[in-house]
Amino acid sequence: MAGNNRPLTWDNTGERYFETGVDRGVLFVLRSGRYSTGVPWNGLTAVNESTSGAESNPVYADNMKYLNLISAEEYKATIEAYSYPDEFKPCIGETEIKRGLFAGQQKRNHFGFSFRSKHGDDVEGADKDYKIHLIFDCIASPSERSYATVNESPEAMQYSWEVSTSPINIDGGKPSANLVLESKRFRSAGLMNVLKRIENIIYGTATTDPTFPTMANIMDAYDLEMYLRDSTNDELLDSTGAKLISRVFD
Repeated sequence: MAGNNRPLTWDNTGERYFETGVDRGVLFVLRSGRYSTGVPWNGLTAVNESTSGAESNPVYADNMKYLNLISAEEYKATIEAYSYPDEFKPCIGETEIKRGLFAGQQKRNHFGFSFRSKHGDDVEGADKDYKIHLIFDCIASPSERSYATVNESPEAMQYSWEVSTSPINIDGGKPSANLVLESKRFRSAGLMNVLKRIENIIYGTATTDPTFPTMANIMDAYDLEMYLRDSTNDELLDSTGAKLISRVFD
């Protein structure tokens, strides 16, 4: 039976995708089991993500490879920046013991972190779409600082911190320490209302503070914003009885 097969083609117009940039950094310090109100992180230059683990551990029996066990995977990152918010100091072991007097090598607070990268193509450029990255339960390792004399080619000091994480439970998947929200996928599914609600949680609004979203917050955004609702919060249906997708922010 003949099908509608088509040969593969490469580098079609509008399909040359790329990812670039790092901006909209937000820090959420973890205190007493709760994330504090988010603060902007200015001066970000890079966030380098990596994973460790997920290594093959073969098991042999009956003179052959019997099975292959995979070790647990751990998410890590390195944050690079020219500056950092004052709220980050407890996360790198700096405690203010008197006004303006800081002691190092102190206990380090855990924190949550969010940043955005751009996702573009050859037609609309780098600003077509974006990805919002959420990193959960981070702890920063001590980092090196290099103070150098000012000369004829002065350079600003760049900070760098290695970050380890602890995963959280994920609905529909194994525990993970990072989530990525892709605007392209939300838009194609008609779910920009959902993404907008999650962004309002992360960045705050005129009436709400920026908050690090939990998995429950994210799932609630899908439940509350996916479909149109009436004044009594009931979902609206079309003439066939199907739910009407909300597309206010498409």
